[in-house]
Amino acid sequence: MINSGTIDSRQTSRRVVVTGIGWVTPLGNNIETVWKRLLAGESGVEKTTHFDASTFPSQFSAQVKDFDFPGLLGEEHATRHATASLNSRFALVAALQAWNSAGMKSCPATDASRIGLYLGGGEGPLDFESVAAAAIGGWEDEDGGKYNAVKWAHVARERLGHMSELEQDPNLPASHVAVLLGIEGPSFNTLTACAASTQAIGEATCIIRRGDADVMVSGGAHSMIHPLGVTGFNRLTALSTRNDSVQSASRPFDRTRDGFVLGEGAAIVILEELEHARSRGATVLSEVVGYGSTADAFRITDIHENGRGAVAAMRLAIEDAGLQPSDIGYINAHGTSTEENDKIETLAIRTLFGSAGSAPPVSSIKSMMGHLIAAAGATELITCVLALRDGIIPPTMNYANPDPNCDLDYVPNEARKADIKYALSNSFGFGGQNDTLVIRKFDA
Repeated sequence: MINSGTIDSRQTSRRVVVTGIGWVTPLGNNIETVWKRLLAGESGVEKTTHFDASTFPSQFSAQVKDFDFPGLLGEEHATRHATASLNSRFALVAALQAWNSAGMKSCPATDASRIGLYLGGGEGPLDFESVAAAAIGGWEDEDGGKYNAVKWAHVARERLGHMSELEQDPNLPASHVAVLLGIEGPSFNTLTACAASTQAIGEATCIIRRGDADVMVSGGAHSMIHPLGVTGFNRLTALSTRNDSVQSASRPFDRTRDGFVLGEGAAIVILEELEHARSRGATVLSEVVGYGSTADAFRITDIHENGRGAVAAMRLAIEDAGLQPSDIGYINAHGTSTEENDKIETLAIRTLFGSAGSAPPVSSIKSMMGHLIAAAGATELITCVLALRDGIIPPTMNYANPDPNCDLDYVPNEARKADIKYALSNSFGFGGQNDTLVIRKFDA
């Protein structure tokens, strides 16, 4: 037991498996297309078209393309969710894809109160420029008078137009998905920045383990490719400014890396208690066997210089799985392509595994699809599921200049066949949030 009245999920026998997956990404909007493109090392990065970024230090991003919301969700559902913000739309399409992938439609007898939801989400408004304009417009009256809250409300309604006022709330993707799928069990949303969807999947696993649900829909959705989002990351000097070579701008672990590429999208997994999955004849894709979560308690934006929180999260996840570090066959890295993150994540992996030579292969798909922020961890977990399924590791692209501080096997520039039984996925968020998952190739 941990803390009075709380069940330690590590002491239960309820096993949690993945039975459905779905994603919307800069490389495509269905599982197999995106997977093939990842293995081929293709890039989803291009000049930003969501807004005029010509005056910004970073003029490119990894945008979702060919996103036909009514076509992907269905006209009836799209009409019902017409007010959904962009990240909610991404979440809806990925969730329906995962739901159908899991064959949940063939299981109408499942008690809706035993199906829960845990998403990682963030900024929600469809049109940040309208929000900003409404705020500015309401600050002074026409004669330069002082702030008028009543006037602001009227200006906001006029300028936000088609938007529901509630669509600015960060939990809206979860609410939309619950309505779409008829989920009546526990519903949660987490805002732990870049670690959000990994933490959501880890906590959803714990909910099933302790018996509070039999099925959990989990993952994350995010879209920050707008002036406010890009300005914020540019001011932090976190984004690459390689405007003359955008498809090679994200180069995790490479000595010439200069920042990450902002992406967007959603990724959802269907988690299920093993016996529940078996009872309905579901196809099991993999098993979630380990979860670790820690905080650096160091700085708001920086990882601890010794990677103490990252080491602890990975160690906890491996211990939760009942494994040793040597059992891990592949690590899907957080691997953002920032100087600090890549160096410290490498140090943390070396620390845990004893040496660079003892660590398993490591790769970062952010080199191809950019950083999907709150959706990144779930996207990367699905990548691990597919790597286990097909026995192949996606590459770290744009790796050409070795960094003495980054001395692991990063599977450079070409996918690699590998017989993997256990994979580990890392996510490290602003504020020192560290979350790690371990999954197992399911064979019994």
